Amino acid sequence: MSIEIVTVACRSDNYAFLIRKNNRTALVDAPEAAPILDALKERGWDLHEVWITHHHADHVEGLPGLKQAHPGLAVTGARDDATRLPKLDREVAEGDAFQFEGHEVRVHDVSGHTVGHIAFHIPDADAAFTADSLMALGCGRIFEGTPEMMWNSLSKLADLPAETLIYSGHEYTLNNGRFALSIEPDNPDLKARMQRIEEARDRNAFTVPSTLAEEKATNPFLRASLQEVKDLISMPQADDVSAFAEIRSRKDSF
Repeated sequence: MSIEIVTVACRSDNYAFLIRKNNRTALVDAPEAAPILDALKERGWDLHEVWITHHHADHVEGLPGLKQAHPGLAVTGARDDATRLPKLDREVAEGDAFQFEGHEVRVHDVSGHTVGHIAFHIPDADAAFTADSLMALGCGRIFEGTPEMMWNSLSKLADLPAETLIYSGHEYTLNNGRFALSIEPDNPDLKARMQRIEEARDRNAFTVPSTLAEEKATNPFLRASLQEVKDLISMPQADDVSAFAEIRSRKDSF
């Protein structure tokens, strides 16, 4: 039996993800209890563990309701951010790995949006849960880290296999794509992807996950190191971090 992943829409634009194997279920992030509990009930699943990516309320606020409905729920989160997270049963850090029903789950520090933000990568499922670090056609706003920190985090994720599915934490893709077009208006891959995204959103369909290959071809934050992108933002001599910082600054006011 392979790993099953279910996307659950929460709040106005958040996503949580149920991961199922051998009658055991894990959850990535807990934005809101009710829709997660509904998704579990619909499938007849219990919930056994929650993996938290970062401390922001829109990723942890549903945890008390989930714990009430599923006593004994084990919570995993970043050791470096444990003081700001709900009580953790398992603390993890960069380079750590743990097992989920015989499958390795690798932990990556992807600080930038927050300091202590982590991502979970399951190689056997070609899946990376990146929350508010690498996002579909975007990246998280830098609230606590630095542009260099975020660039290093994105570069780390960019080294994953091209077929990796990127499960990011919000339905921001349409707006992210409009911004991406302001940076690379003639990128044919981006224009084609935007057409698919617009059609998906017209149907109220999810645009997450995306593949890492798609992101490398269309996401301006992953493409900041390319000379053609530096030329387009009028920074032909810039180092990669400076080019990324400029693109992030433009997005902040887009």
